[in-house]
Amino acid sequence: MLRALFVTFAIPVAGLLAQDDAWFASSQPALEELYRHLHQHPELSFQERATAARMAQELKALGLSVTEQVGGTGVVAVLQRGAGPVGLLRADMDALPIAEDTGLPYASTVRAESADGRAIGTMHACGHDLHMTCLIGAARYLAQHPESFSGTLVFQLQPAEERAGGMKAMLQDGLLTRFPRPAWAIALHTAHDLPHDQVGVRSGFAFANVDSCDITLFGKGGHGASPHLTIDPIVMAAQLILDLQTIVSREIDPIEPCVVTVGAIHGGNKHNIVPDTCQLQATVRSYTAPVRDKMLAAIERKAKAVAQSFGAKEPKVEFSEHTPALQNHAALSATVRTGLVAALGEASVKDVPAMMGAEDFGRLRLEDVPLCMFRLGTIEPQRLAKMQAAGDVPALHSSRYAPDYQVAIRTGVKAMVGAVRAAAAVK
Repeated sequence: MLRALFVTFAIPVAGLLAQDDAWFASSQPALEELYRHLHQHPELSFQERATAARMAQELKALGLSVTEQVGGTGVVAVLQRGAGPVGLLRADMDALPIAEDTGLPYASTVRAESADGRAIGTMHACGHDLHMTCLIGAARYLAQHPESFSGTLVFQLQPAEERAGGMKAMLQDGLLTRFPRPAWAIALHTAHDLPHDQVGVRSGFAFANVDSCDITLFGKGGHGASPHLTIDPIVMAAQLILDLQTIVSREIDPIEPCVVTVGAIHGGNKHNIVPDTCQLQATVRSYTAPVRDKMLAAIERKAKAVAQSFGAKEPKVEFSEHTPALQNHAALSATVRTGLVAALGEASVKDVPAMMGAEDFGRLRLEDVPLCMFRLGTIEPQRLAKMQAAGDVPALHSSRYAPDYQVAIRTGVKAMVGAVRAAAAVK
């Protein structure tokens, strides 16, 4: 059970940042340079060595106590400012195996090697470069303004969010035991569908449970001209893909959000050859544990049933890369909203719906740490309106996702500082 905190959260946070325009104006060029550097030098999950070194360098320059190689490439820095609660600010560092197609002058041209040895493009298509830049900006402000809060802040730079393993690795390496244990944790996540001068926040479920599923169907290979002498795993896979769709539509309560998507199918090498095997890769998403359990069991049952109906060997069904649902703590989220409004104004703070995306920041809740992740708008309003009118808004994980980073950085840093001030003020 989460600790009983934030029973009172309507703490006035007066005059937030209005007097700090000069600081932001002077800090903006360096933060923009940092963003462009990170964008041009992306690194894949668990390979963020240069990125982690740059983050450690930035935090050491502020006089913080910095520990590197936490959970692999993770970085933890501690800032102490007298008596008060311990808070945690988190940003993730990894990029995606996507070749950038934005045409920007600072676009990533980095190539990396995939797990199977292929050369692949690499891009910060999920905004982690903005996450890091905003965290460094907030750390600079808070370190240089000792009057802005009282207490201790832990800054967490996390690897491998996209592989759903970075937070787990840092927790296993003592994130909550080697360093001051936080009474609350706050993070931001970029949004492709919000203007760059706005943020969004919600209480309760914000991101989903996610599981990766790998299914191997075993057939009996042979000549495509003699299918009666084979057991065709590709036809088997086609039937299974359709059968999996009935889990959401016919086995789960319609008011329970959930998704089964088959994202990849691999089988065969030639037009006229029936292969011996066919592999499916799927993503499974839900919010609650009972729904998740029912979906995973149904996938395994249906895969076995299809194989049996073809007279085939029992398939291999494997689940991995589990990410628990991210559930924002109700009172902390209200406190964060207070800070966001104080920092940005009521008109810039929006209520946002839950998403079926994944975020391993939610693992902190399983460790009894109240958390709140809010969303940072990243697109210039007129540009966003034009893309929406055309029905073409490049989403996160798109090769064409291109944040308007200048204003988004300023909005994100102000928002993080405002959220910290509000949370640190709660006794």
